[in-house]
Amino acid sequence: MRFVLVALLLTFAVPVHAVQPDEMLADPALETRARDLSKGLRCLVCQNESIDESDASLARDLRILVRDRLVAGDTDEQAIAFIVDRYGEYVLLRPTVTGSNWLLWAAGPLMLLLAGGVGFGYLRTRAYTPEQKLVALSDAEKTRLAEVLDKDR
Repeated sequence: MRFVLVALLLTFAVPVHAVQPDEMLADPALETRARDLSKGLRCLVCQNESIDESDASLARDLRILVRDRLVAGDTDEQAIAFIVDRYGEYVLLRPTVTGSNWLLWAAGPLMLLLAGGVGFGYLRTRAYTPEQKLVALSDAEKTRLAEVLDKDR
């Protein structure tokens, strides 16, 4: 009984795609290409969902646009380039590492290296041995120390 329940739950745990039947292409090869491209494009309304998963009307429009470009004979790269030209590189779920984006990709590791360098420098200046910190007492300090120690006896 438990196995049946788990199997039933796993059946309903598959990802839901928002592609409507009226959007699908008659050619299965083109439809497969369109679905693959849709999985890599961000829904501009949902922001962290692909247009393949989103129910937003803008995602529907983008899915239709991708299919229109493929039917028109565009390659996958041309269809993606058309959408990126129209909506900006933000529409890509996996942005490229070219142009101004290289700074965004490099910022994390650079900040980590900078923080490590600052921390190392700080700890290095604090590092000392006890002999380095000892300073000889002046005669006045020695006399005062002797007076204080004698009062306690």
